[in-house]
Amino acid sequence: MRSRCVALCATTLFTAAMPAFAQVGGPVTAPVARPTTPQVPAPRPAGPTVSGLPAPFVARSGPLPARLTLEDAVAEAAARAPAIVAAQAEVDAAGARLGQARLRPNPELNVEVENFAGGGPERVETTVSINQRLDLGGRRRARVSAAQAALAAQELRLSIALADLARDVRISFATAVAASARLELAQANQGRAAELARIAEELVAAGREPPLRALRARTALAQSDAALRSAEAELAAARQSLGVLLGGAVDSTELIDSGSLPIPAAVDPSETLDVRLAEAERLAAETGVAQERAAGRLDPSVGVGVRHIAETGDKALVAGFSVPLPLFDRNRGNIAAARAGVRAAEARREAALAQAAATIANASTALAAADVRVRALESAAVPEAREALRLTELSYQAGRSSLLELLDAQEAFAAVQSELIEARLARATAAASLTRSAAQ
Repeated sequence: MRSRCVALCATTLFTAAMPAFAQVGGPVTAPVARPTTPQVPAPRPAGPTVSGLPAPFVARSGPLPARLTLEDAVAEAAARAPAIVAAQAEVDAAGARLGQARLRPNPELNVEVENFAGGGPERVETTVSINQRLDLGGRRRARVSAAQAALAAQELRLSIALADLARDVRISFATAVAASARLELAQANQGRAAELARIAEELVAAGREPPLRALRARTALAQSDAALRSAEAELAAARQSLGVLLGGAVDSTELIDSGSLPIPAAVDPSETLDVRLAEAERLAAETGVAQERAAGRLDPSVGVGVRHIAETGDKALVAGFSVPLPLFDRNRGNIAAARAGVRAAEARREAALAQAAATIANASTALAAADVRVRALESAAVPEAREALRLTELSYQAGRSSLLELLDAQEAFAAVQSELIEARLARATAAASLTRSAAQ
């Protein structure tokens, strides 16, 4: 009769606890906004691995193509860069932590043996029970929300890594193109200086020019030779820097400059990746507060088991219930720390918003100024300097202009061409910075 009563009571307690068990294992949703997952250029292999997790992102290897446009260079860098592999691995880790956060607590198996070594008439009693902690304080829901917020922030960090890499590649590509243009200009200047030095030597030998003219021509030739060596070194350094970003040598790669720059429309500072990351980190800090609050709530545990009495051979059901007593630790310190973390995250978001607005304004101003400068040089300064050099060469050949006038015309034409190269590089750099701010 006693065994039946114990069994009935245990069954009633276990039935009452079933909704709580269901709550522990049921679906959990959290209102945490997640950004769109960025498109990583190198695709993952199709299908999961044996463990059920997504296959790891592997960087592309091998030689670079023989010809590269700007967009090709950006795609190659994104597919090869170790920084992108690391950022994608962090996203995978955050996704795995989210899956882990959704799991309910494991039950506990308890085995108790009583009266096995004592004296007296008592006999051995063995109890086998299973205990389960009930998530009545919302710990699992808070844990999942925190993991979702962490995943959203990590996905934005991946997007930022891709955007930063694309900006660096655009600037490095433009620098290499500018260095190549400087080399071509230096080669042309050196060729003209060599021809002019030859003509000056002949004229001095014929007595038509004083020796000072030949000395001036040789000086100009030496300067052009030095400028040519410097341009060659600058081009090698620029290509080496670009090769580091692309993950391969570009010494013999043809860089194709289309001349067109994708200029983004008006950029909202609050929609930039950096501000969105700061907002995601603020949301993550808020979920941290909820998680610490849930950790301070009481989660009871229930258990049910079977007891075997060796003396009579009887078996009986046993049931148990336990709850922690918050006498000393109510997790108030961690809750206060989490709230302070929210305030810090809010301040960082405001700082990121101000920085984004300043960056966009500076890039827009620099882009507009560089574009005006390029247009002015292309439409007026370069054509006029080229025509002045042509007329001076004709006048010098006809004997109406001196060697000094011809050298001055050559220097003026080279200077305006060099200024155009620098203006185009400044425009490309500003456009890359503005494109980085507009990246999503």
